Amino acid sequence: MGTGTVRTPEADGAAERKREQRGWYFYDWACSVYSTSVLTVFLGPYLTTVAEAAADDEGFVHPLGIPVRAGSFFAYSVSLSVIVAVVIMPLVGAAADRSGRKKPLLGAAAYIGAAATAGMFFLDGDRYLLGGLLLIVANAAQSVAMMLYNSYLPQIAPPAERDAVSSRGWAFGYAAGALVLVANLILYLAHDSFGLTESMAVRICLASAGLWWGAFALVPLRRLRDRRSPAREATVTGWRQLAATVRDMRRHPLTLSFLLAYLVYNDGIQTVITQASVYGSKELGLDQSTLIGAVLLVQVLAVFGALGLGRLARRHGAKRTILGSLVAWTLILAIGYFLPAGAPVFFFVLAAGIGLVLGGSQALSRSLFSHLVPPGKEAEYFSAYELSDRGTSWLGPLLFGLTYQLTGSYRDAIISLVAFFALGFVLLARVPVRRAIADAGNPVPERI
Repeated sequence: MGTGTVRTPEADGAAERKREQRGWYFYDWACSVYSTSVLTVFLGPYLTTVAEAAADDEGFVHPLGIPVRAGSFFAYSVSLSVIVAVVIMPLVGAAADRSGRKKPLLGAAAYIGAAATAGMFFLDGDRYLLGGLLLIVANAAQSVAMMLYNSYLPQIAPPAERDAVSSRGWAFGYAAGALVLVANLILYLAHDSFGLTESMAVRICLASAGLWWGAFALVPLRRLRDRRSPAREATVTGWRQLAATVRDMRRHPLTLSFLLAYLVYNDGIQTVITQASVYGSKELGLDQSTLIGAVLLVQVLAVFGALGLGRLARRHGAKRTILGSLVAWTLILAIGYFLPAGAPVFFFVLAAGIGLVLGGSQALSRSLFSHLVPPGKEAEYFSAYELSDRGTSWLGPLLFGLTYQLTGSYRDAIISLVAFFALGFVLLARVPVRRAIADAGNPVPERI
């Protein structure tokens, strides 16, 4: 009778946890292509061009009879998408926590978003209203799906692993974004040789992001598993649930303080991401291939930035590392304000700076917040966290759009975002995170 390695329950549990973590990473791989190719690169300039084609002689479109400057339509659409998300996410988050069945809800949100993104293939001519509608649906679905995805983090990673696991998830996402952007760049630059118009090439790039999202979402949906939660009230109405979530968060004021800081500075981050291509195209006069190349540089460097800032957090703590990244963001915006038009080299330098701080500041914020969530309420709390994540911030785009509408200057619009990083820095610096973790009922890591 031969002998073999005896597997212990602890070893089996660790292997299952690693398998879930690897599946979890793949949702970032699936959906980040939407954030990169659609939201960051193609849709902003393209939808703005479509809106300009539908504009009157004074440069205004009139959705629902409301006069909107064509250059502000994309930013306003992003803002409106979060209003939809504000209503939906607390309901879905509470339902996920009550039932313990996050995975079917994650799948539904992912495939609604993927379908809306694929539908952007039909965005041509002067169909700016169709573009706005598809953007609102896709962004709201992305918010719901990311809320559910993020809420798995405290369940699949013990406290000591969370910074690393969160950073790897972001790195997976940025790697996928870079890979698909290379294919986008080839298709866009060589569209004539493929027998395509420039508009058709852009529409194919937009739709392919939806197909990628739907295809790779199958991996986490196979590997992640549902966990039953303690019984809670079976049904509540939408506004009652939202009010209940807010009341519960007031019982953890330090968690709420961190969330407020995050919502402020991440509004700034997400607005830079969503409006950078519009700024480069309309203010700096850069062509689409330059913008794609710059965003590709951001994606590549963001992989290393996420992993690098994760290592810094292990040495200096997540809070200090995030604060340092906010200082870097402020400097990036100040430099961006003075960039000369028609100078792509300087735009690439700015893109490199964004890439180095982007992934790490987001990954560490997610892992730090996961320590502040009371056990059993992960999805409900991450629904509030997700309100300002992944390009669904609303105050930043609203401020950007209003500033441009009032001044006609994209430079004034971009520098106005400094307020989010300055205020976010002050609010985060005031949060005693170790006490906040303990007050939430979680173990306090040795370094945080």
